[in-house]
Amino acid sequence: MDKLHYEEMASALNELEAEKSIQDKKIYLFGHCNATEELIDLLISRGYHPLAILDNNENKHGKDYKGIVVLPPHEILKENQEETIVCIVARAYAAMSVQLRELGYHGQIRKLVDYNSYADYSLSEETIHRMKKRVTRGKVILDNLNQKYSGYLKIFCPFSALGDIYYMMSYLPYFLKNRNIKRCVICVIGKACSQVARLFCHERESKANSNNCEYYLEYFSQKDMDEMIQAALYTKDADTFIAHQDRPYVVNLYKALYVKNIPLEQIYCCGVFGLPKDTVPVKPFNFRVYRDLDKIPKHEAVILSPYAKSVTALHSDVWDRIVNYYKSVGKECYTNVVGDEVPIQGTIAISPQLAELKSVVEQAGTFVGIRSGLCDVIKTAEAEKIALFPDYNYCDTKWKAIDMYPLVGWENIVVKDDFEWKKR
Repeated sequence: MDKLHYEEMASALNELEAEKSIQDKKIYLFGHCNATEELIDLLISRGYHPLAILDNNENKHGKDYKGIVVLPPHEILKENQEETIVCIVARAYAAMSVQLRELGYHGQIRKLVDYNSYADYSLSEETIHRMKKRVTRGKVILDNLNQKYSGYLKIFCPFSALGDIYYMMSYLPYFLKNRNIKRCVICVIGKACSQVARLFCHERESKANSNNCEYYLEYFSQKDMDEMIQAALYTKDADTFIAHQDRPYVVNLYKALYVKNIPLEQIYCCGVFGLPKDTVPVKPFNFRVYRDLDKIPKHEAVILSPYAKSVTALHSDVWDRIVNYYKSVGKECYTNVVGDEVPIQGTIAISPQLAELKSVVEQAGTFVGIRSGLCDVIKTAEAEKIALFPDYNYCDTKWKAIDMYPLVGWENIVVKDDFEWKKR
């Protein structure tokens, strides 16, 4: 969970406490994900102890996070519902809320993070008024963008995920060539996504090899992005393309995943951009060398990456075993950290920029990380690369994460309850 969404979650919890809506309630959460685990940590820090995590995935039932077990949603019906509250920080709030009501649950349901402000289907005057204000605010941002980049195609990337931006940039040049687009501005969320996009461009603009197209980059907050896109839809802005598959403003390609396993990269290649599935992705080129590279033992070190915003964390014991193994064979161990993240015990903290990470991994010789967008950033690094996949399903589909995000040329490992780190 990124910083802004965490702050929104904490603020929403403050409101629940001020309303006295959560005190003395039996607290349930819906949807086992990284955000839910962060909410559990926050609740525990404030003296609350949730009873369970509700989840539709049968493979998760019986598992737990800090002693809080995962149960099927109907289990909440055993409670006196007036004494319960269900808190949701997962992205599928609307569907989860409907499911609970259809089950017969009539207790409180509260959304603590608003990832998708489009998912409000109320026709109340208050909702309509709020949505009009959103469009008005978004139109101001959109007008400013149009003035700055008059005649440019605007590529909106509405999801703040490094891997999504990497895939988008890998296939965008072919899309632009097919449409004979000569100038575009790529709009992403936050600095980190902007840094990933810039791996495929020069510092300010790029002449793409395929069609001599000018790229410019702009980044926005999630709120500004959502409002700008909503304004573009309402005003039918013709110079706009939304490069994502899972939003109400496109064809909902995501629904196909309930029937067939389609890896995320193929979704971008074929579904978002309409390219043949054998299209060769463009490789990033705008990397930099880490300034303290010579301090890392060449080919005698390991870069560990245990953190990810949108992936359920692996237990610390997993990382401890990995560190103990590499140290036993004489390797120096580093943990890639950002902000207030802490290094794994027994390792050295290292914080290269995204554009510098490839040089760090190649110098060290080995990378072991939880499967996240960071793995995509170093996909082309020449080193031993190992991706660890938590044993969970992709969203609410029947497909495992490893089915959706496998990495060619990597060792892809699913971490189950009986996981043991063996000599590789």
